[in-house]
Amino acid sequence: MKANAKIPNAYSAQCPTRQILDRVGDKWAVLILLLIRHEPMRFNALRRTIEGISQKMLSQVLKSLERDGLIKRRAIATVPVTVEYSITPLGATLADAVDPLRDWAEKNLKEVLNAQRRYDAAKDMAA
Repeated sequence: MKANAKIPNAYSAQCPTRQILDRVGDKWAVLILLLIRHEPMRFNALRRTIEGISQKMLSQVLKSLERDGLIKRRAIATVPVTVEYSITPLGATLADAVDPLRDWAEKNLKEVLNAQRRYDAAKDMAA
């Protein structure tokens, strides 16, 4: 390592690692990566599958994922043009890393919801 090279420090406000962590923390990005990790999907199929995401948000997240090298965009010459998104090898490594978080969320959903109810009830009693 060069003497002037900085060691990444995600706790530093200036560290580029934070940009990557932002992507990992973005629910839409994670859902998209997990959806396309096994097969490419078209824009409209993604929009129909991911409930609650707007067309504008989907477009923004797809552009960010493409910019980060996590997905590939392919325009298919049809009328109108069809656009398909697929995961890159780099994106697949991220999908593999975040899938256990999805699994954890699904397995622990009831416990988290119960904890939220207990917390809210205690706050209501204290008020």
